[in-house]
Amino acid sequence: MARRDGAEIFDILQGFVASQVLLALVELDLLEALLASPQPPDALARPRGVAPDRMAALLQAGAALGLLRCHRDGRYGLARRGAAILGVPGLRDMIRHNAVFYRDMADPVAVLREQGETGLSRFWPYVLGGTEDVRAPEAARYSDLMARSQVLVAEDTLRAVSLRGVTRLMDIGGGSGVFLSAAMTRYRGLCGMLLDLPEVIGQAESRLTRSGLSNRVELCPGTFRAGALPGGADAISLVRVLYDHDDATVVDLLARVHAALPPGGRLIVSEPMAGDARTDRAGDLYFAFYTMAMGTGRARSPARIAELCRDAGFDRVRICRARRGYVTRVVTCAKPR
Repeated sequence: MARRDGAEIFDILQGFVASQVLLALVELDLLEALLASPQPPDALARPRGVAPDRMAALLQAGAALGLLRCHRDGRYGLARRGAAILGVPGLRDMIRHNAVFYRDMADPVAVLREQGETGLSRFWPYVLGGTEDVRAPEAARYSDLMARSQVLVAEDTLRAVSLRGVTRLMDIGGGSGVFLSAAMTRYRGLCGMLLDLPEVIGQAESRLTRSGLSNRVELCPGTFRAGALPGGADAISLVRVLYDHDDATVVDLLARVHAALPPGGRLIVSEPMAGDARTDRAGDLYFAFYTMAMGTGRARSPARIAELCRDAGFDRVRICRARRGYVTRVVTCAKPR
């Protein structure tokens, strides 16, 4: 037991090195280089300005993580897990973006005490309309990351819930329209509304036009923080919205959603969530501290989100089975008839 505990503690200790090895593999484009065929360290080292012995150490570390496979002749190739990284939309950008979070977590006590400005806190004002402190290439890459990673969230959300019977879905904070596009593609009779800031609506308009869906969508530039929400939808989705905000903002938003829906109207909440009595590594570890470093919001448990929905006047609250909890979890509810 003591030996196993020691090994598990060491595994926690070395976790930061594993994430940095993964970053190095991505930044040096090694996964792509090994996609076609295995290669020796020397062939990979020279074009990347890395000494052959250090490249060999990096490749061996990748093999230890199950991302690469070392062949008997000394060449390295992709393992299944490494190949999977290339196939997941936005994952390599997420790995690169993780470096910002990593720097913030260099002093976790400062994050807990809310001391000083964090890298993540400079990104979110950009996403919400400010660009002063973010370099253009980083800002563009982050904006694209949010859209591409939303593909997985949309997929898992639509697997968890059925929109049969819904005629008009309003996606609040819908960004570039990834979730709404996925929903309307799956449900051909569904019309949509997208509410987001004017600076973001243009991205949604472009995506919806390319997808041939713009004639089924009403774009609503604005904010959910002030005034009544647009009416006319019989379902509203909040995809990766609540965890960006504190409880007071969430309570106010849920009240506005309740007022905007007709009797029987449905609410869908989809985002990373914390654990309940049973802990959740993605929610309680990664996303709990991510939102802390962001400087706003928090990862809430499904039970807490359900409680907030009931307090806002919703009933028929359902916590859906999670397909990939590290991608998203889903809570649904309805306005009483």
